[in-house]
Amino acid sequence: MVNAIKGLFISCDVPMAQFMVNMNASLPASQRFIVHILNGTHMFVQPHVAEMIRSKISEFREQNTYEKPA
Repeated sequence: MVNAIKGLFISCDVPMAQFMVNMNASLPASQRFIVHILNGTHMFVQPHVAEMIRSKISEFREQNTYEKPA
């Protein structure tokens, strides 16, 4: 018997993958979204978390962006 799960395939660099793994680990078990980590740069996640991942990554990038002083 084959089990199929609908989800999103994410391909990213290693630091961003680690960010998502840590974000996933910080959530309660009932809210974790990673279905399977394929390798260091690819993972399969639940489809309903796409916008949440985008917003968290956007926040992370804003916090870690260097702006040259005026």
